[in-house]
Amino acid sequence: MDAVATPPLIDPFMRAITYLRVSVTDRCDFRCVYCMAEHMTFLPKRDLLTLEELDRLCSTFVRLGVRKLRITGGEPLVRKNIMWFFERMGRHLGQGLDELTLTTNGSQLARFAGQLRDCGVRRVNVSLDTLDEDRFKAITRWGRLADVLHGIDAAQAAGLAVKINTVALKGTNDTEAHRLVEWCGERGMDLTFIEVMPMGELDGEDRLDQFWSLGDVRRELETRWTLTDTDYRTGGPARYVRVAETGQRIGFITPLTHNFCESCNRVRLTCTGQLYMCLGQDDDADLRAVLRASEDDALLETAIREAITRKPRGHDFDYSRQKVEGQVARHMSVTGG
Repeated sequence: MDAVATPPLIDPFMRAITYLRVSVTDRCDFRCVYCMAEHMTFLPKRDLLTLEELDRLCSTFVRLGVRKLRITGGEPLVRKNIMWFFERMGRHLGQGLDELTLTTNGSQLARFAGQLRDCGVRRVNVSLDTLDEDRFKAITRWGRLADVLHGIDAAQAAGLAVKINTVALKGTNDTEAHRLVEWCGERGMDLTFIEVMPMGELDGEDRLDQFWSLGDVRRELETRWTLTDTDYRTGGPARYVRVAETGQRIGFITPLTHNFCESCNRVRLTCTGQLYMCLGQDDDADLRAVLRASEDDALLETAIREAITRKPRGHDFDYSRQKVEGQVARHMSVTGG
């Protein structure tokens, strides 16, 4: 990509926007209880951005100063010809883009780990909430734990660093925190716990009953492990501690109990071209319409810059009043986490 002197993306609160999360599909081969309804109605193909359109959009963001690109879904690896898109994004590495990475449920990693490495991916996040096969089936509804574990093996064999993302679910995996720390430590993998967020109506799932504060998670972990705060950052919202006994890092993403919005440097692009300036707000910008109306990237750049002027200071998620506040209507799979 040619070097162009382009003003960076700065939001109204003087935060530089350098991190783009891109959902390449709303489809998934799992139906996790906190992410999707069991019987989802997926988008028609005509509504989705083509891979070529995603390439054009993401390349524009890189030109505007985005330095980290995370590919998400749904499950991104179920999209047909997705490796073509990874190859296209890989060409920006060292040419404005510092990192190309992926969040996945792990089900397809055994097929694609080597190709991802060849495209320039060096790290992947794997969503895994339990190591118990029956519990895994209950959480994912359609998933097979063996496929995910095989995928993790393949990713590590290909030389990819793997981080495990675990949603903390009260009454579901709250007996497994120590086991997950131990297992990740044995495999040399960092682990991040995430508070469940109030997004989408999910077949009667009660968000308040699911919510397990990460303050409580940390206090439970400290009954067995020695945790030391660090200033390590990956560009995302996690705050990390070091585990003395294993040497690994544990991250905590706490959108409810400790709002991380003050340092937010990211926006999220859906597979239909909607740009969400905040995960916890419903305001969006329709970049698909601009993209398809003109081949002039100058108009696209203008639309992106206008959207960034509407990025809010933070979200409104709140469980503190014993009811779910700040809930947004779209499912997590729409935005890509």
